[in-house]
This record gives sequence, C-alpha cells and structure tokens, in this order.
Amino acid sequence: MATGKIPHATAKRLPIYYRYLNILADEGVERISSRDFAERINIDATTIRRDFAYFGQLGTRGFGYNVQSLLRFFRKALYQDHLTHVALIGVGNLGRALLKYNFQQTNNIRISAAFDTDPAITGTIQNGVPVYSMTDLEQQIKDQQIKIAILATPVSAAQEITDALVEAGVEGLMNFSATRVNVPDTVDVKYIDLANELQSLIFFVANREERTN
Repeated sequence: MATGKIPHATAKRLPIYYRYLNILADEGVERISSRDFAERINIDATTIRRDFAYFGQLGTRGFGYNVQSLLRFFRKALYQDHLTHVALIGVGNLGRALLKYNFQQTNNIRISAAFDTDPAITGTIQNGVPVYSMTDLEQQIKDQQIKIAILATPVSAAQEITDALVEAGVEGLMNFSATRVNVPDTVDVKYIDLANELQSLIFFVANREERTN
C-alpha cells in the first residue's frame, strides 16, 4: 500500500487525519483541499501533502481530495476495518481507568482480557472485561490470539512480563511502566510516560515568553 518506509512523525499523524476525515464525512463534505484540511487540523498543507504522498496519488491537482475515498483508504491503512483485541497487564489505578475508558471513541479497538496478581479481582469481570491471573497470561494470550498489549505494571515486573508476552506472540506493546524494556526486533514498543509529558508541557509553558521573543 505504501510506496516506501513511512517516517515515524507521519505515522503519528495518520490517526489525526482519519479522525477528522470521519468528522468531514459526518458533515457531508465531499471533497477538500489540502489548504482547507490544514485549517481544520492545524497541520500545514505542505506537511499534509508530503504525508499523503508516501501512499501514492491520493488526490487530484485542482480538485483536492475525495473525503470518502480518503476515509476508506486510511480505514484500511490503520486496520480500522476490523476489530483489534488488546490485553491489559496490570489492573491498578491506571489499569482500572483504562478498563473504564476501553477506547470508547473507536469501534475497532477493545481491551478483551486483563491480567493481575490480586486474587480479589482475578476471576471477576471489570467493566465488561474478564480479569485473569498472571499465571494464565501466556495461555490466554495464545488462545485469544492477542497481538497487542498494554503494560501498566510496577517497574520491577515489567521486563519479566514483557518476556512472557513476547513468548506468547505479542507483537506490539504500549508501555506505561516507567522503565525501558528489552524486546526483539520483531516487537514494537510505544512508551507512554505521563510525568515526562507533563514536565515537558510545563517547561514549554514556562518558557513561552522566551520562545516568542
């Protein structure tokens, strides 16, 4: 589908494009120029055209982009045309929040299995999701053919659990634990450190005056 290796920055923008294309479709917009699209999503038109060019000829000069065609393309590119089952490892404060949220803004991603060491919640249903014991981790991941997992565990357990997930066939890991984990090249890891992100935001806010002078 793509014409070459997609840069990481471009890949991160694809869900933004997809979300706003859905909004445009709901509004009945049939076609849109890169300039108008740029105003909608606050990404400059040159970046949009460059991102789209990685996927071939998606628009027509002088005509712009057909919204429905783009929507179908990115739905397929982002695997939004089928349901992706996700495992959650760790049902602490963050894990419970993720279970409650459970990707309600999309019909294509679902946490379908959760795992924890607390006997008070293992064997129960939390927000519609079964919570299994950690001893069942590898077998359940294999049986349910889950390829994506969210890691919300203490740092001390992160690597051991990651090893078990990789052994069970997980290929993508969203890591909320405050540590780096070692994985083979066949596994992708996305690190989410809320404290770091907030500290970066505080820094930019505190230095706004210097940046604008």
